[in-house]
Amino acid sequence: MHDSRRTRLILGVLLIAALALITVDSRDVAGGPISGLRGIGGTIFGSAESLVGSVARPVAGFFGNVTSGSASQGKIEGLQRELIRLRTELSQARLSKAQEAQLQRLLVLAGRGRYRIVAANVIAAGPGYNSSVTIDAGRDDGIKPDETVLNGAGLVGTVTSVAARTSTVLLTTDASSTVGVRLAGSGQIGAVTGTGRTRPGPAMLRLQVFDAGAVLQPGQQLVTFGSVHGRPYVPGVPVGVITQVRASAASLTKFALVRPYANEQSLGVVGVVIVPPRTNPRDSVLPPRPVTPTPSPSPVPSGGRSSQAPSPAATASVGG
Repeated sequence: MHDSRRTRLILGVLLIAALALITVDSRDVAGGPISGLRGIGGTIFGSAESLVGSVARPVAGFFGNVTSGSASQGKIEGLQRELIRLRTELSQARLSKAQEAQLQRLLVLAGRGRYRIVAANVIAAGPGYNSSVTIDAGRDDGIKPDETVLNGAGLVGTVTSVAARTSTVLLTTDASSTVGVRLAGSGQIGAVTGTGRTRPGPAMLRLQVFDAGAVLQPGQQLVTFGSVHGRPYVPGVPVGVITQVRASAASLTKFALVRPYANEQSLGVVGVVIVPPRTNPRDSVLPPRPVTPTPSPSPVPSGGRSSQAPSPAATASVGG
């Protein structure tokens, strides 16, 4: 476009017309002539805006769904983590209840025997045929080698080695273990040795008494005899109960099999005796003695009469 008088004239007219329209529009009321022109413009441009919105709305919705899907996935993962955490806490709570029960029994036994103990958890078992366990307490907790280990049922073993935070315990059922014992009531002394893991069934102890004339019978209870200064064994700890009595061809004395009170297959919370009792508790820590079955009455000889009526058990036996 060339700059000329005609061009400048046209531009001036257009500017004057634009100013006039602006002035009239600012003063125009609803229903005026300019209002109709404005409505026509709004219809044209409004339709264009609606068309653009209808095209853009699905696109925006797609990206909104993507964002919402990511948020939902994050919530699902968060709920899964929370579920795992709750399950873990529930398992720990159940385990804690079992440990609490074992600890209570341990404290009762230690209190009755006046044993000062350090409580610990069994965290590992010995390899192969070695009947030993590892506990989570050691030198930092005041534990030393050759100290008695027990649980809420009775004697478990003795400490053989100590690290800063762990210790190794040799169980009484190990074949290399020997414990001096005393028969409750009679006072007969002897020693029990472990049978190891070579025989099938539960681990047992083998009792050998020092007196050839000692009377052994099933149901008799054993406690630790005690060592000098209480190491490796303090006195009065329940050891086990005699289950079988046998004669030995290689010895004049009898020997017996003893079922230990402490079950090595369910060891959890144990206590290490760091200070022995001032006085020997003797039999005060033992559980009640097992009730032995009463023998049935002898049969009545033919032609005679019994002075007592037969018991219901005997009658049932005969009728069977």
